[in-house]
Amino acid sequence: MTIRSDGGGPQLASLSREFSPPEVTMDLTMCGLPVGRAEELARLYQKHGTWSRVEEVWFEERRANRSTRESFRELSRVLTSRFKNAPASLPNPRDVPSVLDACATPRDKAQVLYPYLVADDALGRYVVHEYAQRLLADHPDALDFSTETLTAVLKQFKSADGTPFDYADSTTERWGEGFRSVMREVGVLENQRTVVGTPPSLGDAPLLVAMGHSYEAGEDASVESPVGLQYLFQPSARWAALYDRVAETDAWEFVELHGSLQLRPVDEPYAWITREGAD
Repeated sequence: MTIRSDGGGPQLASLSREFSPPEVTMDLTMCGLPVGRAEELARLYQKHGTWSRVEEVWFEERRANRSTRESFRELSRVLTSRFKNAPASLPNPRDVPSVLDACATPRDKAQVLYPYLVADDALGRYVVHEYAQRLLADHPDALDFSTETLTAVLKQFKSADGTPFDYADSTTERWGEGFRSVMREVGVLENQRTVVGTPPSLGDAPLLVAMGHSYEAGEDASVESPVGLQYLFQPSARWAALYDRVAETDAWEFVELHGSLQLRPVDEPYAWITREGAD
């Protein structure tokens, strides 16, 4: 990852028209970012090794509570989908418990689990992408997540075949409520009354995951424009300080190559997880 002296990079292109209609769901209306439940599933997967066994154990533990079993089934479907479909640029789901163990706060855990949601939820990724664009462009109230602004952003979305965003107002409002709950979990919004957010501070574990995600996903444009940091709404003015922070760990280092300063993993981007788990 080459570090530019100005900390800037290419602007993000919109993800509108990037997803087929079947990829676009309203799953965020039923499942935002329940950190405790996601952690429970990740630990079951680390222990049992298959998602089918995870589901068996998950439902067996809830057999006595029939009234909530169906809601747990939907919750399990959405959360396991995030882990099952995780891109190679994120830590392997088997390693997620070790990453969560390295987190200092519940917010750190939310910031670690958040990119799995963004990677799996097409509509959520589109909206995160649009807000990252707004932040890069110094848009006034760039992180305004009011119902009005969120709806306006959603209305600009089109599927790959040109199908426009077309959901009932009530469904759109519920989706927005779910999205704001995610923003509260990762520290962008302060509380339920707040709708205009600020870039969150990042703990060490989520910072390392964001850097690894940026590095592993890095085509030429992404190398200069770290997607892991941008999706956590880190303005470009912060990137240099974040690079310095990550270089102070044992996992990353600055290397001078061909006259330019590059930030690289000392080993593989997620080798630090193995070391953490072994300590």
